[in-house]
Amino acid sequence: MTTRHNDGSGGRSGSGAKKESFRETVAGAVSAALAALGQLVGGLGTALLALALLGIALVTAAACLVGVGLLLAPTVLRALHALAGRERARLARHGVEVIAPEPSPTQLRAALADPATRRAAGWLAVHATFGLILGLCGLLLPIAAVRDTAFPLLWPLVPDDATSTSLGFGTADSWAEASVVSLLGVGWIAIILGLTPGMARLQARPALRLLSAGPEADLSLRIAELTATRAAALDAHAVELRRIERSLHDGTQNRLVTVTVLLGAARRMVARDPAGADEILERAQSAAEQALAELRAVARGILPPVLADRGLAGALSGLAAHCAVPCRTDVELPERCAASVEATVYFVVAEALTNIAKHSGATRATVTVRSRGGRLLLRVEDDGRGGADEAGGSGLAGIRRRIAAHDGVLSLTSPVGGPTILEVDVPCGS
Repeated sequence: MTTRHNDGSGGRSGSGAKKESFRETVAGAVSAALAALGQLVGGLGTALLALALLGIALVTAAACLVGVGLLLAPTVLRALHALAGRERARLARHGVEVIAPEPSPTQLRAALADPATRRAAGWLAVHATFGLILGLCGLLLPIAAVRDTAFPLLWPLVPDDATSTSLGFGTADSWAEASVVSLLGVGWIAIILGLTPGMARLQARPALRLLSAGPEADLSLRIAELTATRAAALDAHAVELRRIERSLHDGTQNRLVTVTVLLGAARRMVARDPAGADEILERAQSAAEQALAELRAVARGILPPVLADRGLAGALSGLAAHCAVPCRTDVELPERCAASVEATVYFVVAEALTNIAKHSGATRATVTVRSRGGRLLLRVEDDGRGGADEAGGSGLAGIRRRIAAHDGVLSLTSPVGGPTILEVDVPCGS
């Protein structure tokens, strides 16, 4: 199911869209490669420290055989845990979250029995070798790429017997041979773009496996997360019930009471004043129609019929069409999600567009929905003044409760001056 709704500003040609998509792909690949190179070089720093600490640890272990190393062991263990903490912090700066275990002992006997310390020692050995190699690659690959790509420009300046390539072999005796070297530089660039993100993940994998809290801690965190999610779901359910109760009590119920009173009055007047009874019946009919309209509004607030009739894409297009701010929707869903998830996303978009129209001062808004790996990704963006505050009573707290009830994640970015971006990641359900 794929739909795109425009605000009338006109569409791009197919070739123009393809060129823009190609530029975005190239820009994304370059950005990912640069981030990966930074991560690899940062890992090289901790790998050099790990290599030095590994050497010290081996010397200390040998010295323990004669008793001298027992005095140095606590210092080495503290250095190990400090380096592990530094590696966690480094990975966190690159978006790789490694949950730290409980503080580990620094006494040798207790450390030997501590699983976290043994895992940290294993990471030290792996990172000092394998991580060091990957870090060196991250440092040398861009140097080789620049050197070989620019070699035709440097060729007149190099000595006659100097090697032409960064690999250390081959000499260039003409401009043609020097130009061939630049093809090797292009190959290095292709390797950087294609392989460095995977190399960065490989360098970080030992830390993810060996420096994070054990399965027991992960299970405890998951239990705490599910407990909070359950509380949020119950809270959201209670809030929804109160909203429905207020709508029925303050609106529909009062209308129906009015209808009952008017019908009773008309019944008493029908024999002695038929004209007056007819007027009262008209008022009763109008009140009954208003009660019916309010009852339908309450029903739509529980589960909008448009979701069943047109699906999420059509429902969001309807919201965009009625939004006071020009809004474009871009929805690509290969299949339907669970009804409760679709209803939640619908209400989130409705609340977000209402906030945009009331508070943002925006001139345009965009709603994007994608399905990736069994999860539904929603993004609502506007070009308004920004400064949205969840504690300011704008309905964002209610949106967060709705998302948490489905074990989803909501993030809001709204710097002063804009733009405001609301992103939702929620399981599609079944």
